[in-house]
Amino acid sequence: MKTLKIFIILFIATVTAAKAQFTKAELQVSGLTCSLCAKTTEKALKALPFVSEIKPDLMHNLYIITFKNDVPVNFEEISKKVKNAGFSVNYLKTTVNFDNTKVADNTFTVGSDTYKILNADKALTGPVSLTLVDKGFAPNSVTKKYLGKITETPATATGRVYHVAI
Repeated sequence: MKTLKIFIILFIATVTAAKAQFTKAELQVSGLTCSLCAKTTEKALKALPFVSEIKPDLMHNLYIITFKNDVPVNFEEISKKVKNAGFSVNYLKTTVNFDNTKVADNTFTVGSDTYKILNADKALTGPVSLTLVDKGFAPNSVTKKYLGKITETPATATGRVYHVAI
């Protein structure tokens, strides 16, 4: 009986432990010239294991991507899929749920990746839209604007360090 109670308490603690969760992303792709190009890119993105749904906006070369719950999102894979289709990422803006997420020194961790917020001036709670400003996720002018101001970012042992702006 005691073991069962301990198991239930551990299960509830595990289920209710909140962490940052990427819920969706807005991806603008450069170089799309026809609907076939857009369909090829959409099909490549749908193959990613963390993608739940994609809604294309061909007038603006945008994809609204909804992520699966509790499946780690890999932004590098999104960029690779777009590049392998022959195009480039113009910008990637993602929505993150910060409820009960620890943000220290404008930095938070999801899985093995670390995210450095470059322009946060208030506490983050609830859903917040963040734009990835690293090379390969934003135009050179945006990358230079944000990353030109910072010094060397220490690498993490297992994951990547992403730089984001609100």
